[in-house]
Amino acid sequence: MGQIISQFIADYGELLVEGVRDTIIMTAVATLLAYVIGLPIGVLLITSAKKGIRPNAPLNTVLGWIVNIVRSVPFIILLVAIIPLTRLIVGTSLGVPGAIVPLVITAAPFVARVVEQSLAEVDGSLVEAAQSFGASNLQIVFKVLLFESLPSLVRGAALTFITLFGFSAMAGTVGAGGLGDIAIRYGYQRYQYDVMTVAVILCVILVQIVQTIGDVVSNRIDHHER
Repeated sequence: MGQIISQFIADYGELLVEGVRDTIIMTAVATLLAYVIGLPIGVLLITSAKKGIRPNAPLNTVLGWIVNIVRSVPFIILLVAIIPLTRLIVGTSLGVPGAIVPLVITAAPFVARVVEQSLAEVDGSLVEAAQSFGASNLQIVFKVLLFESLPSLVRGAALTFITLFGFSAMAGTVGAGGLGDIAIRYGYQRYQYDVMTVAVILCVILVQIVQTIGDVVSNRIDHHER
């Protein structure tokens, strides 16, 4: 048994390590960029709502439609449909760079809704209190809405990472690299189910690690605020 494991590590160890690295890189970078785009959109959605601090029905409607339309497109279809755009932006549609563009595009609207939901959970009396003290809209956004919803935002970031982790496996179908690509190329195309099994186990472990980190960080922030 030990000899079999040693031989497996010798044959596929480096490949699997590279797959883990590529998966983490593409997912982490895509999550970060998705928040750069989605966080402001989520803030605009909540502040421009009918009961927001600065209601703007046309803006809220347009943003809502854009978010809903992009979210309704299945990722595997989006992945293929925007290949020309991906090549225009990063110069290739393959590998980690080629996967990041579609991952960001599909995740940004998701992040916007996650942020909107997190901010909507903030007690309205806190916003009213800030307004009564003469706080500006910008101060309310940063010091009340974002600050009070920080634990929820952290959990949302972990959820986004895990969701993109799954999408990155789909990206493996078009040569994006990572554990998904390894599972497909070796497990499905070459019938090497041992490699596929190990790739799946590594995916499960990584997801559990991210979820645990997200829960611990959000709980500590929540405890600190109280």
